[in-house]
Amino acid sequence: MPYFDAASAAPLHPVARQALLASLDEGWADPARLHREGRRARLLLDAAREAAAEAVGCRPDELVFTPSGTRAVHAGVSGALAGRRRAGNRLVVSAVEHSSVLHAAEAHAAAGGTVAEVPVDRSGAVDAAAFAAALDGGTALACLQSANHEVGTGQPVAEVAEACRGLGVPLLVDAAQSLGWGPVEGGWSLLAASAHKWGGPAGVGLLAVRKGVRFAPQGPSDERESGRAPGFENLPAIVAAAASLRAVRAEAEAEGTRLRALVDRIRARVPELVPDVEVVGDPVRRLPHLVTFSCLYVDGETLLHELDREGFSVSSGSSCTSSTLTPSHVLRAMGVLSEGNVRVSLPAGTTAEDVDRFLDVLPGVVAGVRERLGVPASPAAAPAAGPGSLVVDALGRRCPIPVIELAKVIGDVPVGGTVTVLADDEAARLDIPAWCEMRGQEYVGEGDAPEGGRAYVVRRVS
Repeated sequence: MPYFDAASAAPLHPVARQALLASLDEGWADPARLHREGRRARLLLDAAREAAAEAVGCRPDELVFTPSGTRAVHAGVSGALAGRRRAGNRLVVSAVEHSSVLHAAEAHAAAGGTVAEVPVDRSGAVDAAAFAAALDGGTALACLQSANHEVGTGQPVAEVAEACRGLGVPLLVDAAQSLGWGPVEGGWSLLAASAHKWGGPAGVGLLAVRKGVRFAPQGPSDERESGRAPGFENLPAIVAAAASLRAVRAEAEAEGTRLRALVDRIRARVPELVPDVEVVGDPVRRLPHLVTFSCLYVDGETLLHELDREGFSVSSGSSCTSSTLTPSHVLRAMGVLSEGNVRVSLPAGTTAEDVDRFLDVLPGVVAGVRERLGVPASPAAAPAAGPGSLVVDALGRRCPIPVIELAKVIGDVPVGGTVTVLADDEAARLDIPAWCEMRGQEYVGEGDAPEGGRAYVVRRVS
């Protein structure tokens, strides 16, 4: 069964498995103790730290291991903000950061700090000049991911780091998705990552803090990991994480080239095979193994279940698959279609045959879901006479129903006529404008609906 969700968690690398089993026998003792077993454990910990630091591009004494990538982000954000509280309380982040960064930003705002979000373009990338413009003398910390976890778009880290350095603002980079593919370029100040993204065991993160960065760890003090990650180190997992990072780096160039070609095939073929699809994310400046696309008129949850029935494990940022009933903040910030969203992230070793079979299966799966939802055919020519405007009540109905109802009636109004869709599903704010762009119609705007929700107005122009 092809597993196409490596961006969530990569399969355990064989080197990680070997290192984990070996260190369970050798690395069980307390590395802080001076007896023979403790010294042996300390040697393993020091070797793992040196290997990880080499991969990150920092000094070993600048890197600590944490219980997760999320914990690394939270510790990095809180420690840097506390260390620079005299400089100001402003935190600058991109609008598409991982939820761990945004949750840390929410906590900072709740404690009285200020947070500025830098928008992204339709590909998911920030503009380096716009990010620099968001910085000011009161900025304590800036955060920018190296590559996006949902659409794969790479960010201009080096340019933003240069702007931050000019103003004396430290930059924290979430490198969870990219570190296995190579070091993060540019003069970053702090870096966080998570081992299960590159094929290491879950439960190991790393945090690098450059010398000279003001940093004040928050919470009760602890003598371990420079006081930045309290608690007994999970040494076998740490050793496996460092060993697998070194291994995937050795394979990264060749495997990245191979997977990029497979992803390019998916990017090119999906719009040819499936009508009304939007492939999102930067086509060039991106992770080599990840592609995301959204399918109009499709229930994302059903689509993922049907693909799973066909043997493919994928992920989604669609609100139709979310317990919160809202589309992912990444798709929302990009302003792209969210319904029927599919993220394909290929693990190392994925074959061309697996990709070809996915491309064979996908059109029928999408067509089947659309048929069950009653998706209409393309609208007929405008009637000789008909109402100049129509109202579609889709209140209380989840995506993709509001857009499907719009498609059903757009042909009933003459060119120049309008359709107003009443909807309280958050995805409609993204999906109705996206439908207009894909269908060549005019999105007029939105306003309050009489009975709650929002009223989205579309004018027929063709």
